[in-house]
Amino acid sequence: MASSSSGNSIPAPEAVQVLVSSLADEFAMVREASMASLKDIALLNPLLVLDCCSAVSRGGRRRFGNMAGVFQVMAVAIRALDKKGADPADMAKLAKIATAEMISSKELNADWQRAAAGVLVAIGLHLPDLMMEELFLHLSGPNSSLPAMVQVLADFASADALQFTPRLKAVLTRVLPILGNVRDVHRPIFANAFKCWCQACWQYGVDFPLFSLLDSDVISFLNSAFELLLRVWTTSRDLKVHISSVEALGQMVGLITRTQLKLALPRLIPTILDLYKKDLDVAFVATCSLHNLLNASLLSETGPPLLDFEDLTVICSTLLPVVCINNDSKERSSVFSVGLKTYNEVQRCFLTVGLVYPEDLFVFLLNKCRLKEEPLTFGALCVLKHLLPRLPEAWHSKRTSLVEAVKLLLDEQSLGVRKALSELIVVMASHCYLVGPSGELFIEYLVRYCAIYDKDRNDLESSKDGFKSSGTNYAFPHRRYELKIGALCPIELRSICEKGLLLVTITIPEMEHILWPFLLKMVIPGSYTGAIATVCRCITELCRHRTCGNSMLAECKARADIPNPEELFARLVVLLHDPLAREQQATQILNVLCYLAHLFPKNINLFWQDEIPKMKAYVSDPEDLKLDPSYQETWDDMIMNFLAESLDVIKDTDWVISLGNAFAKHYELYKPDDEHSALLHRCLGMLLQKVDDRAYVHHKIDLMYKQANISFPTNRLGLAKAMGLVAASHLDTVLEKLKEILDNVGQSIFQRFLSFFSDRSRMDDSDDIHAALALMYGYAARYAPSTVIEARIDALVGTNMLSRLLHVRHPTAKQAVITAIDLLGRAVINAAESGISFPLKRRDQLLDYILTLMGRDDEEGYADSSLELLHTQALALSACTTLVSVEPKLTIETRNLVMKATIGFFALPNDPADVVNPLIDNLITLLCAILLTSGEDGRSRAEQLLHILRQIDQYVSSPVECQRSRGCCAVHEMLLKFRTLCASGYCTLGCRGSCTHSKQFDNPSSRNFSNLPSAFVLPSRDALYLGDRIIVYLPRCADTNSEVRKVSAQILDLFFVISLSLPRPVSSNSGTDLESSYNALSSLEDVIAILRRDASIDPSEVFNRVVSSVCILLTKDELVTTLHGCSVAICDKVKQSAEGAIQAVIEFVTRRGKELKEMDITRTTQSLLNATVHVNEKYLRQETIGAISSLAENTSSKVVFNEVLAAAGRDIVSKDISRLRGGWPMQDAFFAFSQHTVLSFVFLEHVISVLNQMPVLHCDLDKGDSLNDSTDSPIDNVILQAAIFALTAFFRGGGKVGKRAVEQSYSSVLAALLLQLGSCHALASSGQQEPLQALLTAFQAFCECVGDLEMGKILARDGQQNENEKWIDLIGDLAGCTYIKRPKEVSSICLILSKSLNRPQRFQREAAAAAVSELVRYSDGFGSLLEQMVETLCRHVSDDSSTVRRLCLRGLVQIPSIYIMQYTPQVLGVILALLDDSDESVQLTAVSCLLMVIEPSANDAVEPILLNLSVRLRNLQVCMNTKIRANAFAAFGSLSNYAMGAQHEAFLEQVHAVLPRLVLHLHDDDLTVQQACRNTLKKIAPLVELEGISALFNTRCFNSDHRSDYEDFVRDLTRQFIQHLSPRVDSYMASIIQAHDAPWPVIQANAVYFSSCMLCLSDDQRISSLYYPQVFGMLVSKMSRTPDAIVRATCSKALALLLKSTNSLSWRAARLDRVESVRRSYD
Repeated sequence: MASSSSGNSIPAPEAVQVLVSSLADEFAMVREASMASLKDIALLNPLLVLDCCSAVSRGGRRRFGNMAGVFQVMAVAIRALDKKGADPADMAKLAKIATAEMISSKELNADWQRAAAGVLVAIGLHLPDLMMEELFLHLSGPNSSLPAMVQVLADFASADALQFTPRLKAVLTRVLPILGNVRDVHRPIFANAFKCWCQACWQYGVDFPLFSLLDSDVISFLNSAFELLLRVWTTSRDLKVHISSVEALGQMVGLITRTQLKLALPRLIPTILDLYKKDLDVAFVATCSLHNLLNASLLSETGPPLLDFEDLTVICSTLLPVVCINNDSKERSSVFSVGLKTYNEVQRCFLTVGLVYPEDLFVFLLNKCRLKEEPLTFGALCVLKHLLPRLPEAWHSKRTSLVEAVKLLLDEQSLGVRKALSELIVVMASHCYLVGPSGELFIEYLVRYCAIYDKDRNDLESSKDGFKSSGTNYAFPHRRYELKIGALCPIELRSICEKGLLLVTITIPEMEHILWPFLLKMVIPGSYTGAIATVCRCITELCRHRTCGNSMLAECKARADIPNPEELFARLVVLLHDPLAREQQATQILNVLCYLAHLFPKNINLFWQDEIPKMKAYVSDPEDLKLDPSYQETWDDMIMNFLAESLDVIKDTDWVISLGNAFAKHYELYKPDDEHSALLHRCLGMLLQKVDDRAYVHHKIDLMYKQANISFPTNRLGLAKAMGLVAASHLDTVLEKLKEILDNVGQSIFQRFLSFFSDRSRMDDSDDIHAALALMYGYAARYAPSTVIEARIDALVGTNMLSRLLHVRHPTAKQAVITAIDLLGRAVINAAESGISFPLKRRDQLLDYILTLMGRDDEEGYADSSLELLHTQALALSACTTLVSVEPKLTIETRNLVMKATIGFFALPNDPADVVNPLIDNLITLLCAILLTSGEDGRSRAEQLLHILRQIDQYVSSPVECQRSRGCCAVHEMLLKFRTLCASGYCTLGCRGSCTHSKQFDNPSSRNFSNLPSAFVLPSRDALYLGDRIIVYLPRCADTNSEVRKVSAQILDLFFVISLSLPRPVSSNSGTDLESSYNALSSLEDVIAILRRDASIDPSEVFNRVVSSVCILLTKDELVTTLHGCSVAICDKVKQSAEGAIQAVIEFVTRRGKELKEMDITRTTQSLLNATVHVNEKYLRQETIGAISSLAENTSSKVVFNEVLAAAGRDIVSKDISRLRGGWPMQDAFFAFSQHTVLSFVFLEHVISVLNQMPVLHCDLDKGDSLNDSTDSPIDNVILQAAIFALTAFFRGGGKVGKRAVEQSYSSVLAALLLQLGSCHALASSGQQEPLQALLTAFQAFCECVGDLEMGKILARDGQQNENEKWIDLIGDLAGCTYIKRPKEVSSICLILSKSLNRPQRFQREAAAAAVSELVRYSDGFGSLLEQMVETLCRHVSDDSSTVRRLCLRGLVQIPSIYIMQYTPQVLGVILALLDDSDESVQLTAVSCLLMVIEPSANDAVEPILLNLSVRLRNLQVCMNTKIRANAFAAFGSLSNYAMGAQHEAFLEQVHAVLPRLVLHLHDDDLTVQQACRNTLKKIAPLVELEGISALFNTRCFNSDHRSDYEDFVRDLTRQFIQHLSPRVDSYMASIIQAHDAPWPVIQANAVYFSSCMLCLSDDQRISSLYYPQVFGMLVSKMSRTPDAIVRATCSKALALLLKSTNSLSWRAARLDRVESVRRSYD
């Protein structure tokens, strides 16, 4: 090592040199760490750092790869020098090095050049003249370094303006001569330099007088530079040169003379304006320069303005379009966007002009507005808006001119101009510019654009006149680039106008006389409909301050242009239509009506005060309103009631007539497709209902029909309802009008047919007319008085007038005709309710019309036909229901026709639900109506019911949930109707219970049927076919859908309620059975009541109770029928329903099986076996077979077994049972029999006898103890195969018989299986898989037999694993399962397996050891056996197999805790021996077992071997195996609990020996090692007896995984060691230094940092003298030799720590030996 100049013993120069060399390291982390260290060192000894940096920099970039880093360090070091330390000679050398590097390449602005410039700037902060002299040397003559030197001067000016400005003259003296020769590529650098120099002058002028420095020479220089930039550089084609020159000129205009500035203005201004042809960033630069120019030219304190306004015109004209660039919404989203900054600069420019020439600027802006060129107009409006509040006095006299100019722009089509104009109007209003008619004109302008609809947005955006300019590009002169008025959205314009109008109304009191009553005028125009909410809100705000009603009325009457109250009321009532309109429009209108009540007849006020709050409450919550699908209809009805009651309260005929005229006049305000038109029809119809003048009514309905656009369904419906409302008082007048319309249609059927080919639009028009006529006829009938309706309906139907309305093709027209027919039927029903009953003529023909209209017409091509068709069908079903419910009764032919056309609707999909659900409800209602109105007696009605139910069965059992739900609901509703029929007759109108229309039929109490058989009085129970019906609906009680389950239970209840009320057969049982039936029915009804209250009740419990009740309620014949039909129910597509069917069969045969005859049993068995073949799911098959088992158990098992065996024999002969999809059903049956608690023994004996050719023992369970032995019979191959299948199934079934068969030999069987598992795995590892597969199959069968499912899962999961550890773990898991299932067998198994450890086969010993090591933990109560097992395990820890050794050890530590203390010395002795085992896996097991056994061990067991254990653990702590390393650290911490007594001091020495290692591995690569070290440190902390160390171990840094936190912790811990354990520091250092050579790079890095912290913080001179040079030298050596980046980076940090430490102050004066530095620089 070279010695330092100060003679210190630390090789600091070498260290710094190494750090400097590391700046060129290939890894960024090393470079960054070295640079950080060097910057820290530079603050302490900047000269040494500069020496080293200058030494490596002599070769330049060619010899050192990271000169940028060197220069950055040098800059920090130079800045750290004090005034005395900055030796001019040294600084000169460094400056030369930096400049030499800068001029070594023609490249500009490289990172190393910027860093070298930083060095020069740093030198300049100390010695500015020296730095400048060095730069000036390179400023003479043309060379490539000129730009770099100038850039340095610019940087220096920005860094230290106070030192640079006095030297500006010298800089200009040397720079100006070379300016003329600067190439274009370098001119931006020079221009930027001039900008920085001028900015430095302005900054200098803030603190000191600037004129003292700006002498004539400097001014002359600046003038020359200004002229050059202006006349030459700004004409460059290079955009960068142009921009930078203008930017520099913008800073220079305030420093040159006024004379030169005045002369330069004609050229300078066009030069700046020329930049506006570029992009936005350039526009911002140009605007800033222009602002500086305007300030210097116009606001100078030394003279008058240099520019007249005429000269400023071109500037203002150029700036106006620039305002547009801030109109882009994306730009506005950023506060510091370029567009916003440019906008603000433009406004400052105009404000500067306005301060000098306010009147001229005002006239200029108005003239630009009059030009109506969008960019200019938009800009002028924005400037006016900006300057109006800032030049109030100067522009106050110009109000009239401004108002007139703005008037001319009110028709401007550009959205951008509209926006700016709207904002300007609000500003004008706030400064009282809006007065008189012009003020009203501007307010109307705001209202106009408040009326933009959301739905009009697309039209407005696509409109050529409405939106074209809002997104159009506008070019400046020469069209070099374009600015864009941003994509303003019409909705944004509306928002601006709404806010502006509200702001004017609420905050500007002076505007009240303009707004009132003018805003009332804004309510009427149709074009302002969209603004009604805002207008009403403004009117409300005005009325709150104008409480006098009389004055309001007087003000309104004083102006002829204000609408009268009738017009206002007519308009506002219709506009109430949409309750969800934006801005709470309905609420705002209602508020206005309240405030304007004084304008209306006096008696209306009180009514409105009571009614309007109710209406406001209904629309107060729009979200809640949307939940009601009929909210619009409800709201319209509320409006109509409000209007009707208001008219009744007013009672002023003239006012009502005037209101009617207003309604009629307002048709022109609404579009034909507007829903407001429909409401307007209804409003006028309601008003005409209140009028007695027939001529007036006739005139208005003529007008109503003329104004109605019946091509729109909404308008058509509104017209029809209006006609109906009029018909309530003027029926003949309405019918006369309708007849006139019908006669004038003028188109025959033949003409319509021709129009289909010639003019489709004429056909559509005809459809609209016919649809409107149909609806008007219908609603006329609906609202007409019942006393006069019969004759009109008879005339309409009897004359076949309706047939003229049926030839329509459009879906909406069909719906209209269907609705009309429905209304006719309802009119008949309403008349009947009023006591006027009459039959509807040609009812069946009307039904046929409806069914025809309901069907799909394939010739039509409407795009939305599907949805419209559903609407049509829903209406048709409702109409059919209505027609079926009226007299005369429905015939069978008509019934079949209707059902055929409608029953298929049950299969409709769920979507769209809002259309389909009402359609299904209508269908169910129709079927109920058919049931109610068909049949003459009880039998015919029962047949009618069954006919409909059988039609619905396909949907009740459908796999589609919605179809099942619909089918069940339909059945339930029909049974309710049928029960009503049986109980009290029926009502043609569908009323339930007793009503005035009820017709009592077949009631024996009210009529004498002594001459008629009972079948003609009521249907018999047999007529209901309960057996067939119950098996259809019973599975639905177990459906997945809760609603289906509930409804199905109600269906069963209704069936039995009806059946019990019907006549019983003569052979029926006596009252006892009847009593039990009623009890069962009561129980069933209780279940239904529970379901109604709580749908979340357990479905299985409910189903059980339902089945129990049904089992009692069925007769024997019905039960047999139910069982025979169970196959279809079991094959139900819904799994839960199929399960329910099976459960019901089991319940039936369990409780009533003895009632079945042999033939019944055979047929039931066949039905069940048939179901097992057809069910798809395995589980359902098992359940079905369970039902067969139940049948065998509760009936004749012989019959059942014979049938099952016969089926099995047939399958073996006729099928390939191994390939049957889903498996062989008979095999599943065998499984079921083996698992059955009662049948298993009988079946097992039979199978065994067959296989062993022994007599079969038949046991008839019905005969008790009687035994019948059969003789031997030969068994053919088919039966033998079946028997093998049966035996396999039985063995796998796990039934009690299987368990009994293996119970006595369980231990030996399991032990053998476990031992063989080892042998088979050995064979499998050599490639022989078959034995293992066979054994696993046998093992699985054994598991199933004994019922150990967990063991079977383990085999299925891990049985195929051939790796040593995997199959060892498998055996242990299997042994563990044995204890769980059969704990009493453990001892005998252990005994067998313990002896097996002596077997010669290694794999069998390993298997035995694996099982014993697992079972030993369950050895409670073994007594002497446990002792024997311990001895055996201890003896075999020396086995040749490492697997046996570690398994025996694992078994020893798993001895139950109550016995472990007894064997602890033996176990610890084994562990101590195996810690030194040659096999690493055994070592890992030993240290892991030590962790397990050490905690509960007694002191006397551990103390004798404490030191031996600690020594061996220390050896394992440096093991490369991370698990061993982690466990060794953790075990060492556990040993600390036993460091007491005589062993305390000895163990404490072990602690101090291992403590540094713990700290080092605290940041190990492995997280488990880290955590183990943390835990161990916490455990040994009390032994160290170090104050505050426990608190340190609870800090965030201690528990963090980040390296920076670890280093913080090491520093804190080192302070504790130095302060409290100074005698131990020596040994710690020795241990840490040893770790410098650890095999892990991260541990090396930790040791480097730990040792450095120890030396830095230690005050012990002996430690420092002993280790400081050693560590320092090692660090220097590692920096240059180690291949690990983390070590090099940490060494860099450590060297900085050592050099900054208080122990090494002497090096701060060290310098690099010159000779050595020269030598090293050339090495």
